[in-house]
Amino acid sequence: MATTADFRNGLVIEYNNDLYTIVQFQHVKPGKGPAFVRTKLKNIKTGRVIDNTFPSGTRVNVARVERRPYQFLYKDEIGYHFMHLETFEQIHVEEALIDYPEFLLEGEKVEIVVHADTESVISVDIPQFVEMEVVYSEQGLKGDTATNASKQAKMENGSMIMVPLFINTGDKIKIDTHNRSYVERVKS
Repeated sequence: MATTADFRNGLVIEYNNDLYTIVQFQHVKPGKGPAFVRTKLKNIKTGRVIDNTFPSGTRVNVARVERRPYQFLYKDEIGYHFMHLETFEQIHVEEALIDYPEFLLEGEKVEIVVHADTESVISVDIPQFVEMEVVYSEQGLKGDTATNASKQAKMENGSMIMVPLFINTGDKIKIDTHNRSYVERVKS
């Protein structure tokens, strides 16, 4: 059991007979009346985000979850296949449980969050930044680095992102997976 004082982003709690992760929380102490905690909770199964307010000091059940290191192997009609880095056990996971699956590359190291009591996969957390090669982009013009203009580029996994004009085919770039944006060019 935990109280609202133990809330932190990423904490998995049992609420309304379901598992929710805390996306955002804020302790509020109004001038008049009791304190409370305003939260945004994401349902683990459906991915739906709800707003909820807990009176300060409310007790909640914290779900036991474990973060385990895995490596992405391949994707087929069953789903995405991963191998545990220590036991070499292989599992497959549905695409719905993976945040930003379009940025997974073979051999990529990820963390799989598992509910410790039921041994069921809750989510797959890929790294926030990945490095990928640009396989196609229009040629940039010399001197086009002063403006903040951008163009589309096709990455090695087939996804399209916006990049600055000076990025060319064959360049390796760093991508922020959470907002699908260009970060920087990677020096080889």
